Amino acid sequence: MDKEAKQEKKRREKENRKRKKNAKVLCQDGKTYWTTQAQFWQWVREKVIVKVDDGPLCGKFVRENGEYDVVLSNTVLNLRCPNHLREALMSRRRALQ
Repeated sequence: MDKEAKQEKKRREKENRKRKKNAKVLCQDGKTYWTTQAQFWQWVREKVIVKVDDGPLCGKFVRENGEYDVVLSNTVLNLRCPNHLREALMSRRRALQ
């Protein structure tokens, strides 16, 4: 293998590596899940979660049901409110017709 082929192979391997999820987030309903440190600190800066512990890095959602918030077409929706999601999708469909 020549030098360029080795560099290309190394670059592809680096892209294919999975990101380590080593920060734990506690939900208000008792569930926990793991996320990356970068995402964890982004949420801390945005005041979505509060840091609770260092080992392992651990945080808790500030708002109740905050873990169910999603963004759909620049609109924040809560998956716990099915009517909210349904109405947003219906208005989006009406706008596209």
